[in-house]
Amino acid sequence: MNDEDSDCEISFPVKFCGRLEVVRPDGMQILTEAAAALQNPSREVSDKVKKKTKVHLFLSKSAIDILEHKTKFMLYSCPLSTVSFCAVHHTQPKLFGFIAKHPAADVYHCYVFQSQKFSHLLVSVVGDAFQASRQKENVRAGRDLVVEALRHKNNVLQRENTDLKRRLQEKDGVNSESDNEDDIDLSTAQVRFNPVGNRR
Repeated sequence: MNDEDSDCEISFPVKFCGRLEVVRPDGMQILTEAAAALQNPSREVSDKVKKKTKVHLFLSKSAIDILEHKTKFMLYSCPLSTVSFCAVHHTQPKLFGFIAKHPAADVYHCYVFQSQKFSHLLVSVVGDAFQASRQKENVRAGRDLVVEALRHKNNVLQRENTDLKRRLQEKDGVNSESDNEDDIDLSTAQVRFNPVGNRR
């Protein structure tokens, strides 16, 4: 397990059994069937990897990336927002997988991996990363609500300010008829503040 940087990115070496298109976005049965199809060489599978490939499973708060072990070439990248299910195989604890929606199509794929040591830990880490991603989205949504509330408050204050200016002008109009010698142009008036210590 390698800490890549302070943005909570973690990499695990695992064996990639393959990726398979599935009919539903979640469920242990889907994971079990996908694992069986990928392990059975007699079945024809479109995205089947011919043999288990060593990869790095790279987790961050935003995505799960599958990188080829030697070249670090990215095989697949799944944004956490597209992941709908992740679990350890119930009868083969070395196998685990997750189901994610394809970002550009209405299709789900099950990604199946094998790890001697990390299967339970990885499922837990993927779950934690998913929760962190959701919290980040909620914070972003919360910030958007705060911004909208501030915009609304600003609009209300601007309307009040306009109304008060209008009232002040109406009042000044009444006062100016009775008291013309006190006319002051407030738009060009200036006030100079002296520091407290320099008072004379």
